[in-house]
Amino acid sequence: MRQLMDNETPQGVSDEWSPIPWRKLERYLYRLQKRIYTAKQRHDTRAVRGLKRVLKRSKAAKTLAVRQVTQDNRGKRTAGIDGVKNLKPTERLQMAATLSLKGKASPVRRVWIPKPGKDEKRPLGIPTMRDRAKQALAKMALEPEWEAVFEPNSYGFRPGRGCHDAIEQVFIAMRGEKYILEADIKGCFDNIAHEAVLDKVNDPALRPLLKGWLKAGIMDGEVFQETPQGTPQGGVSSPLLANIALHGLEEDTKEALKLILTRSAKPYHQGWERARRTLQVIRYADDFVVIHKELSVIKEAEKYIAEWVGNMGLQLKPEKTRIVHSLLRYEGNEPGFNFLGFNCRQYRKAQDGKIKTLIKPEKDKLRRHLMGIKESIRKLETDSQEEVNRINSKIRGWTNYYRTCVAAETFKQADNVMYWQLSEWTKKSSPKGSIRRKMRQYFRAVKNRNWVFTTPKGKELLRHDATKIVRHIKVQGSRSPFDGDWAYWATRLGHNPLLSPRRARMLKKQKGRCGYCKLHFRQEDILEIHHMDGNHKNNKKDNLMLIHGHCHDQITAQMQRTHDKGSVTEEPCAGKLASTVLKQR
Repeated sequence: MRQLMDNETPQGVSDEWSPIPWRKLERYLYRLQKRIYTAKQRHDTRAVRGLKRVLKRSKAAKTLAVRQVTQDNRGKRTAGIDGVKNLKPTERLQMAATLSLKGKASPVRRVWIPKPGKDEKRPLGIPTMRDRAKQALAKMALEPEWEAVFEPNSYGFRPGRGCHDAIEQVFIAMRGEKYILEADIKGCFDNIAHEAVLDKVNDPALRPLLKGWLKAGIMDGEVFQETPQGTPQGGVSSPLLANIALHGLEEDTKEALKLILTRSAKPYHQGWERARRTLQVIRYADDFVVIHKELSVIKEAEKYIAEWVGNMGLQLKPEKTRIVHSLLRYEGNEPGFNFLGFNCRQYRKAQDGKIKTLIKPEKDKLRRHLMGIKESIRKLETDSQEEVNRINSKIRGWTNYYRTCVAAETFKQADNVMYWQLSEWTKKSSPKGSIRRKMRQYFRAVKNRNWVFTTPKGKELLRHDATKIVRHIKVQGSRSPFDGDWAYWATRLGHNPLLSPRRARMLKKQKGRCGYCKLHFRQEDILEIHHMDGNHKNNKKDNLMLIHGHCHDQITAQMQRTHDKGSVTEEPCAGKLASTVLKQR
């Protein structure tokens, strides 16, 4: 432990990656980040910069940064211009020993991925493996400092927060009839002004490094392109830099509104403080909505926000920026608005005339989901277990995302459409036999449910309406995981809508801790289920353990080494390629 925290280079790096005391390293790093967070809250700039300097030089932080980009990240298998997709344990230790926030940044590799449901493609910028580790280290130092000052209604790409918190805040803000400015920033990541972001960061030690990453350029195939503005999507630090660029949108809009309303001669605007307090700017990354009951306030806010984002080198997207009313039609626009895949709208009750706010799944998202299931059903073979598992994964993920809103009727509608899709597939699967006989072959009664699609081997297809509707509890105010209240954050993680019920039960049983390293799980951690006896068909409760993704990799590597010890493998002979010899592995 002392060897990794000092400035010495680890000795004997050949086989020391797995035995590293990860638990001690994470605790040491978290204590530093918590001190940075509290120092920033009390506006102690000198202490913040000193603690950040200690963290950036720490061997513990460097080792954890390397583990994050080589083992934890989902996109770790995508290579940059260096062509490196994976690192061996010895190479990871070597990188951690030599990692430094100095040197010139390499250009990022441009990768185009399709946008869901559209013909357009979105550009990603993939840095080299070493630059990813540098960005992860810099983010470890920057994130707790900015988490102490970020606005409470900013929810995108922040630890401990998600889109369901933003939707819950929308529900809270829509009390009574409201006007809504629905807006989207055009090409936010690609057009952010570099100097404006660097001035906001205001860190002389990190400024040359951040400027090097922003100005590094892009390799699109064999063509090099300069980057005069923007931060490429795909980098570890890009979401944090985008949040820093858009920080202050809510508070600055309220302060500007205060000046505008005090100069107004209208009687209503004499109560500008109340109007300022009731204005809601809810932002998730570059998508945001502005909610207020007065149309004049919304129009003034739109003018100011367009000017505010212009100072950051950005502009509002005209086709996605409009003003709507929560209950009535306004300028030809239907009541309500779509935000983060949800449709938010108010209805008037026929019985007593009271207004009720309902948040439902967006119709276009439902159509897109059913089209995806339709394509999977077409690929379904007579007894394809893998395809059924793939369809179940789609259903489980989609219903978990929408189970916090008014989605019961939508789930039933999706099941009805899926039933007809499956019945058409059943009729075409085998030309012989009556339709009733074919239907009985695949649709059975299971667990008090009729017409459940089941393969001949007993694999059931999930139903949408089997997912229970639960109420999501929004994160409290401006709280952050760096405040040290692990009990609060462990409880929130157990109620995460995107967490499967089985994982939630295991998380509660393990009291929010990893079954292997015994550390508390965080919101951004990858949670995986480990079968302790190695048999993936044995799903008994006593055989399952919820662990980190990197802990799972470590256990698998240990089991592989034990299994391979003393085993033999058949390899081609060096002299004759056609013959084989047995060599000790």
